[in-house]
Amino acid sequence: MVNCPKCGTEIPEGFRFCGNCGHSLADDAAAPEEEGGARTLFFGAMQTPNRAKLILIKGEGLDGISYHLNATEHLAGREEGEILFPEDPMLSPRHACFYYENSELCVRDEGSANGVFVRITRPVPLISQSYFLVGEQLLQFEPCTDEQSKPHADSEGTYFYSSPRRASRFKLIQVLRGAEIGMIYRAPTDSVTLGREGNDINFPDDPYISGHHARVAVTSDGFELIDLGSKNGTFFRVEAPHQLTHGDYLFIGQQLLRVEIT
Repeated sequence: MVNCPKCGTEIPEGFRFCGNCGHSLADDAAAPEEEGGARTLFFGAMQTPNRAKLILIKGEGLDGISYHLNATEHLAGREEGEILFPEDPMLSPRHACFYYENSELCVRDEGSANGVFVRITRPVPLISQSYFLVGEQLLQFEPCTDEQSKPHADSEGTYFYSSPRRASRFKLIQVLRGAEIGMIYRAPTDSVTLGREGNDINFPDDPYISGHHARVAVTSDGFELIDLGSKNGTFFRVEAPHQLTHGDYLFIGQQLLRVEIT
C-alpha cells in the first residue's frame, strides 16, 4: 500500500489514481524527472530541419505512412527507388524523382506512362495535350483551329453527310481506361464548367466530383484551368520539373501524397 500525497488515503500499489480525491499518481512519478529539468522524449523518426516528408493519404483523407526526404534525391516507383508501391499497376517501375534544388523540393517525371499530377492552387495555363484530373475523370485539352471548323470535300468534291460543325475555341477529350477515347466535348463558348450537376459537362456517377468542380476558359493569351473550390481538388499533369511547397497534394499512379516541409 502507498499513501496519496494529496489526501493521505492508502492506495494499493499499481493504482494510477486515488480513489478518495482522484489525484493522479502518474503525475507524481514523472515529477522528479521534470523537477530536474529533463524529460524523456518519445523515440521516433526525426525529420531533418528544412527537409520535407511525403504523407500517404488513405481512404477518407486519413494520414498513412510517411516518407522522410532527407537525402538529395528520392526515387519513387513500382520496382525502383526508395519510395515503392509494388502493388500499384498504374505506377511505372521508375516513376518519379523527388529532389532538392537550391534547397527547394521539386518533383520530376522519370518518363512514366501515367505521369505526375499536382493539385492546383491557382489557375494554370493549358496547351495542346495538357492532361488534368477532376474526380476520377482524366481529360485531355486540345485547342481548335478555324481550319478544323470548315467542312472538307473528298477528291470528287463530295461533302461527308454529318451534323453541322459549330465554331469552337477548344475541346475536352475524356480518356478511358486502356487509353480509349470516351466523350469529346467541343466548347460552344469561351468558358466551360465541369462537375457533378448543373454544368456544361456533368459526371453524375462520379462520387469524387463536386457539384461545381472546375472550369476551362479562354484568356487573353491562351487557355487556363481553374478549380472552383472543389472538395477533392483539380490535378494537373506536370511535364517539366515542378517545385513543391508545404501542403501540396500530388498523385503518382493511384497514390495520393501530401507534402510537409519543416
